[in-house]
Amino acid sequence: MVKILTTLLLFVSLLFGTVNINRANSAQLQTLNGVGPAKAQEILKYRKAHGRFNTVDELVNVKGIGPRTLIKLKPHVSIR
Repeated sequence: MVKILTTLLLFVSLLFGTVNINRANSAQLQTLNGVGPAKAQEILKYRKAHGRFNTVDELVNVKGIGPRTLIKLKPHVSIR
């Protein structure tokens, strides 16, 4: 059941073109260009330590994500 819901959430994210960085799991984060397993884990680790992202711009606080990476990710991520 969890697998089905995860697949459905991934499909909806791809359909609407954004990944919710407050809800996405590692696999969903890795669908983003430039985010592999290591960066996905860092995003999850940051989220666990600091709570929900209030803005997409907070991604620059995640280890391995700088201003240039943020510019690439911004059109493809959301917080809602």
